[in-house]
Amino acid sequence: MSEEVFRYPTVKEVAFEIKFPHLFSIENRIGDFQEKIILQFPDSAQVLHRQVMFADTGLEGKIETVPIPEGFQPDTVRKSWVFKSKGKIEVKIQTNAVSIISQEHKTYNNPSSEEKFRDVIDFVLSNFFKVINVPIIKRIGLRYIDHCPLPSKENETLKKLYNSTFPIDKFSIKDAQSFYFNINTNRKNHKLIYQEGLIKNDKGDEVLLLDFDGFETDIASTDFLKVADELHEIIKGEYFSIIKEPVKQYMRTGKLEIE
Repeated sequence: MSEEVFRYPTVKEVAFEIKFPHLFSIENRIGDFQEKIILQFPDSAQVLHRQVMFADTGLEGKIETVPIPEGFQPDTVRKSWVFKSKGKIEVKIQTNAVSIISQEHKTYNNPSSEEKFRDVIDFVLSNFFKVINVPIIKRIGLRYIDHCPLPSKENETLKKLYNSTFPIDKFSIKDAQSFYFNINTNRKNHKLIYQEGLIKNDKGDEVLLLDFDGFETDIASTDFLKVADELHEIIKGEYFSIIKEPVKQYMRTGKLEIE
């Protein structure tokens, strides 16, 4: 039995990333990778990054008195290659990372949906590994950012909609201009960073931010999809442990009803 595909999901953005040791051969092979994905990602660009440091030199204005952060290399230019779909999916390649960011996917791997984020991960990474040999992945991560409805800044409203980390027994959310909580934990041998906050969305409405960042370190590149699946299951479980039935109904109908 397939899972439910919600017509009005709260997910704002989903991102997948792998990091690995710097491979300087990527620059010479990026054209081969582009040819393999060009039908799905026709728009491309090369981006140059240079480190810049801003500092207050004080009244004397002596730059030599400013401490230089560790690893700061002002003369180093880093390259990245960006590939975009006709929709809202972006692939970014660096000499030590591949990232995929989507603002259009409603499901990770639901058989009832034709557009699955898992398929994009598999397509991009499989083609990347055909061109570039990556023996080990230093870090693999899957992140979901949700903008969830909060029609009024009332403790009772928050309580009816979410199992929130906001301490409603001690404080009133009405008095909070914004709040942000960060929790680091382990789930099934993987790591999870959960952040919750009160923010304003693109329309200026206040929403509850739920940010799930699941990751693992030091895995074989052949296991990238297996680990991504495991991270997704962890995040899905955490998400549905936080939202309550009115939010599920909102994702089905687009209307929020609170008893």
